[in-house]
Parts: sequence; structure tokens; C-alpha cells
Amino acid sequence: MAEHRSMQRAALLEAARTLLSDGGTEALTFPALAERTGLARSSVYEYFRSRAAVVEALCEADFPVWAAEVSAAMAGAGGPRAKVEAYVRKQLELVGDRRHRAVVAISAGELDAGAREKIRAAHGGLIGMIVEALGELGHDRPRLAAMLLQGVVDAAVRRIELGAAEDPATVADAAVAMALRGVGG
Repeated sequence: MAEHRSMQRAALLEAARTLLSDGGTEALTFPALAERTGLARSSVYEYFRSRAAVVEALCEADFPVWAAEVSAAMAGAGGPRAKVEAYVRKQLELVGDRRHRAVVAISAGELDAGAREKIRAAHGGLIGMIVEALGELGHDRPRLAAMLLQGVVDAAVRRIELGAAEDPATVADAAVAMALRGVGG
């Protein structure tokens, strides 16, 4: 019974990812989840009490995977400059991933305080990954520098998500240049 319940919950989360990725937050409804999973709408409520609860579950499931991928990319980089580049490039590479598209859709929507806190905590975890490398590069306030660097990454993510005139590789190159050389070019 527990295994079946776990499989149903996983199917609901996968359906939520697809709905968010394809249609944004408006697409994430309990009737749509029920239709995608073959469950009765009332059964969806047995797993999640609200859309916000679905969002929180997605954050709990997907942010750690995303963070692990960024961490692994940084671990494979030699030296602090290479770590900064890996930090930026890996996050931008993940933009095309369904998990990321779902997270972007989630972030754009109206969320309750619990879901917003989970997103803030996840971003804090990402920022924490780069603080040491920025300190090694000589930043006297590496945590602040990390937050600003994440702002550059977030702006590049939005640019890619919007389907800007530049291709994603060009946006990534510009973000890395901004991170490593600043506005001086």
C-alpha cells in the first residue's frame, strides 16, 4: 500500500512538472492533475491539500537535484574562477530542463508563504555554494558578491526563458564574462 501511494504521489508530481512546464501556473489544477494521472479529482486531495502543497513538494524534490548538479559541475572545476564559470554555466544549462521550467513557472505564480520560503531557502543553498570561491578571488564580502552573482544568473535565466534574440550560448557567455570581468568587458 505504501509503495502504491508513493508511486501515485510521484506520478502526480511528474504530471505537475509537465503542466507547469507546458502551461505555467494556470495549468496546474487538480482536475488537470487527475486527468493526467487517471485518478479521480477527489483522490488528488488525498495526496495534496492545495496547489501550494504541490508546489512545496516539487521544490523539495527538484531543488536538491538541481543544486547537486551545480555542485558537481563546480567540484569538477579547477580553481575559483573555473568554479564561478561552472556555477553560472550549469545553472544556465539547466534552463532547458523540465524541472527548471516548472520552477520558473512556480516562481512566477502566486505562492503561499511556505512555498516562497522553500524557494528562498533553495536559492540560499545555491548562493552558499559559491561564497568560498568568491572569497578566494579576493572579495571582501563574498556572501554579498554571491547574492549579486546569483542576480546575474537569474537575469540570464529570464533572458533565455523569454526566448530573447540571442541564443542561450551567447547569453551564457555574456553572463560568465559579467561574472568574471564585471561591466568592464
